[in-house]
Amino acid sequence: MKAKSLAIVDVLLIEPTVYGDDRGFFFESFNQAQFKAVVGRDVSFVQDNHSKSARGVLRGLHYQIKQPQGKLVRVVEGEVFDVAVDLRKGSPTFGKWVGEILSADNKRQLWIPAGFAHGFLVLSETAQFLYKTTDFYSPENERAIIWNDPTLSIHWPLDTMPILSGKDAVAPALRDAEVFNGSLDS
Repeated sequence: MKAKSLAIVDVLLIEPTVYGDDRGFFFESFNQAQFKAVVGRDVSFVQDNHSKSARGVLRGLHYQIKQPQGKLVRVVEGEVFDVAVDLRKGSPTFGKWVGEILSADNKRQLWIPAGFAHGFLVLSETAQFLYKTTDFYSPENERAIIWNDPTLSIHWPLDTMPILSGKDAVAPALRDAEVFNGSLDS
């Protein structure tokens, strides 16, 4: 596995070692010892999630104000533009974002530590998105930031309006959102 820091150094783009031949391919999608080596510390995952979405669906930007979740995300069908936004008050990259194309073909993964909002836009006809989390889903602590917040200025690869959930369509701007103040150990 290879990992590289992105413009926000705590967010890592992970590329697995893929072994392929005329029968197909094999790779380890997660190896705790290797993951610890690239992240630099132990990370425990407690929940795996799987979503399927159609072209143009934008999910996010989601986070939990308590029980913040670190996420290891990947795509097993299709292609998405995946985004992480730093919401850690006091961070030198607070309010900055990074984005990467993740696909079934490139097999890349993104490590998004706790303290970040996360979202993705489906670029293919459909996409199946898998992610591991470091804490459990907590609906009462879930928050969102509007996808097109002008202060974030995320460069979504869009040519039409995205398809949004009702709550994502009315999410607040960053300036009005509740963000992280405390310890983020995940």
